[in-house]
Amino acid sequence: MLRNHNPYQVFIKAYFLGLIFFSLSRLMLILWQIDAVLATDQLMNIFLQGVRVDLMQLGFMLLIPMLLFPANLIHKNLSSFYQNFTQYWIVISFILLVIIEACSITFIHEYNTRPNILFIEYLKYPREVFKMLFKGFTVDVIGVVLFVSFMSYFIFKIFTKKYTPQYKPTHFYLWPLILLIMLITIRSSLGHRPANPAMFALTENAMVNSLVLNSPYTVLYAAYSMKHEASAAKIYGKMEKEKIFELTGQTGPAEFPTKKILNPSYKGKPKNIVILLQESLGATFVESLGGAPVTPNLEQLKHEGIWFNQLYATGTRSVRGIEAVVSGFPPTPAQSTVKLPLSQTNFFTLASLLEKKDYATSFIYGGEAHFDNMRNFFTGNGFKTIIEQKDFENPIFKGSWGASDQDLYQKAHQQFSQYHKEGQPFFSLVFTSSNHAPFEFPENVIQLYEEPQATEKNAVKYADHALGEFIHKAKQSDYWQDTIFLIVADHDIRVRGDHLIPIKNFHIPGLIVGGGIKPQVLNQITSQIDLPVTLLSLAGIQGYHPMIGQDMSQIDNNYQGRAMMQYYDNFAWMEKERLYVLQPNQQVFYGKYNFDTYEIIENKNTSESIERPLAYAILPSILYSERLYKLPPQ
Repeated sequence: MLRNHNPYQVFIKAYFLGLIFFSLSRLMLILWQIDAVLATDQLMNIFLQGVRVDLMQLGFMLLIPMLLFPANLIHKNLSSFYQNFTQYWIVISFILLVIIEACSITFIHEYNTRPNILFIEYLKYPREVFKMLFKGFTVDVIGVVLFVSFMSYFIFKIFTKKYTPQYKPTHFYLWPLILLIMLITIRSSLGHRPANPAMFALTENAMVNSLVLNSPYTVLYAAYSMKHEASAAKIYGKMEKEKIFELTGQTGPAEFPTKKILNPSYKGKPKNIVILLQESLGATFVESLGGAPVTPNLEQLKHEGIWFNQLYATGTRSVRGIEAVVSGFPPTPAQSTVKLPLSQTNFFTLASLLEKKDYATSFIYGGEAHFDNMRNFFTGNGFKTIIEQKDFENPIFKGSWGASDQDLYQKAHQQFSQYHKEGQPFFSLVFTSSNHAPFEFPENVIQLYEEPQATEKNAVKYADHALGEFIHKAKQSDYWQDTIFLIVADHDIRVRGDHLIPIKNFHIPGLIVGGGIKPQVLNQITSQIDLPVTLLSLAGIQGYHPMIGQDMSQIDNNYQGRAMMQYYDNFAWMEKERLYVLQPNQQVFYGKYNFDTYEIIENKNTSESIERPLAYAILPSILYSERLYKLPPQ
């Protein structure tokens, strides 16, 4: 049996191993992203501040064993139990840290940042995620498993050796001092707030800033932040509610502060409304918007309807896009309202309004509707029919995320034909999924854009092919003349860039076509939250609603537009070429956006007021937390 004259040696080894592991991991990630890192001129600072974060994380991990350290001195049996507890606590904790850190490369490749709240959210759907990982990221999965297995064995061998510590009075006297030092490193700040990720934002590149941190810390901080997620005021700055309503033009009564009446631009018989929500179809895949030439059907269709040339998504997740186009709800630093508890019932959606007007309301999806809590949100807020993967009989193709887009559109066509045959007006959200990693779709349907088949550009080309087939079929149907269709992306794929907000990757295509829609190109800046208001207007729907979006079918030539974008914790307000970026507990970024070169130029000498963008950033948090975003009485 080994003897150890220093009972603190297990802590020393843990800190030493942890700092080496995190530093080597950070070095590897920096070398991978070396061009972006060197462009910031912060290489040494990234390492130094990274050690600070690592000390915080290791302090969190070792705090409980350190707090229990005096148990060694009470009784021999307690001492033995404490040693075993500490050893296995450290082993299990280290293995968890290694697993999360080992996922960093795959996560950064997909989301351009370290694992965060999305990492936690995906853990809720293991079946779908495992399918995606094993089919689309096989090499990554094998690499992570091998690495974690090796590290687990190494950690187990180091920390499970038996020993008999010899205690001296000085060991007990040192304990309060060591504990105090540990608490100081955990807090890592002498200010009134402990250190948080915002304090390590050394550059204007969000991805580079995440390299300063370590992945276990970003995941734990995301979990901790979830309890504060509903309040934008806590991270961007406070403002009186009355002032917020004034600046955002909300003049409704106390119970319905955003209440508005819609006088539609179309005055005929109300039309059916269909939203064809396209998974990850950013402007990067639309040639006329500066992207790859993989959407020929969409490019042809845009000449037949209202085309939005400067349309911007509100976020980077599907549920954020759903929230915007179905509810007209602005983005917040919280999770989408699709997933938050207070919005699962009595929260406004187009379905909740149209249901009151005797429309059949449906959600049609090729996958499983429980994903991202969609089923709960939809059924609680006006959607009466949910059609999902289990309802597709003998699909021509089924991948990790469900039935193919061709199957999806065939099911939608059958449903719409049936509604029309019954004389039933309808509203439907049709959500595609083929353009999602691992990018699975049937073979020999399209001429591939590139090799191999399972790439995002090929998946988009297939999705566009399926869309073209459906629109062609719909035009031949009896319901076409009575229906308007919104074709829009939920978000772009792999949103990333060298700035606080990668504006270019928020640019998405949007098109409204259908019976009676006259061709038009709108060059004004448009937000996803403007689309549901515009749809109601073009469909001839009269009534009250709480949406703050603009009816783009009734704007004049003086209207320039504006967009709101949420990129993790950063909120952007873009109006004309002006850009404001609100960051957690930091100064506001002022700048200009060049729509031709996609450049963001900082303006440090501006005297412009931030009040209006701040008001719009805080408004949705108030509407959600006070349950004010609901359907007014008609």
